[in-house]
Amino acid sequence: MAQIAKKTKRYPSDLTDEEWERIAPLMPAPGRRGRPREVDFREVVNAVRYLVRSGCGWRMLPIHFGPWQTVYGWFRELARRFLFQTIHDVALMVDREGAGREASPSAAVIDSQSVKAPQAETRGYDAGKKIVGRKRHIAVDTDGRLLMVNLTTADISDSAGAQMILDAIRKRWPWVKHLFADGAYDRQQLMDKAAFLEFVVEIIRRSDDQKGFHVLPRRWVVERTFGWMMRWRRLVRDYEQRIDVSHAMILVAMGGNLLRRNAHP
Repeated sequence: MAQIAKKTKRYPSDLTDEEWERIAPLMPAPGRRGRPREVDFREVVNAVRYLVRSGCGWRMLPIHFGPWQTVYGWFRELARRFLFQTIHDVALMVDREGAGREASPSAAVIDSQSVKAPQAETRGYDAGKKIVGRKRHIAVDTDGRLLMVNLTTADISDSAGAQMILDAIRKRWPWVKHLFADGAYDRQQLMDKAAFLEFVVEIIRRSDDQKGFHVLPRRWVVERTFGWMMRWRRLVRDYEQRIDVSHAMILVAMGGNLLRRNAHP
């Protein structure tokens, strides 16, 4: 990490030249009409990564990134064009191939996390975790790479949120057939939908006679992914009003992890 930090321009979250070379072709092409575009997309991505990594507010971005209104406007535009989703998914497939695996996974692990969301337009109460906010329903491959994330209010049950995850996985990652989950997902309606979509759901249960902390097979992988998210301070809580903005923030963080690992093996 110290060697990578020397290649960054100002902050550890900045893109290195190797990372920028990988995503530069994905940036929007300039229009044929109108005044020439003056924005530097590398600086826009650097600013967004700085914000998500440090947890600061939009108005507190360092001035050398440019006006925060410009950065925010282009962030929303790039998110609307699914650029952060594209960067993340391409980096994921490259990382899997670099590890000697197929680009598209065949198995996934699902779980959820409730976080406080003080500024959210709509919130819910998770009685189990005693948290008012949003719930992140995620699916990861067997190495912990994020495949899918679905954001709901915290009062939505794990099994109900997972049903939307199943639909999304079938469309984006069609080769996934096997799912691992904990006992909260052992619900008839979810199992029926999984069978209809041709998924095999394996429930990993904790033994009743176990005391204290124990690492459970497959389950620890998704918990580690949540730990990776928490290193990006903007994700410790859900500070966004809009769900689509919160979703983009997660993709910026997890895509950034994969991009750095691919560019600097």
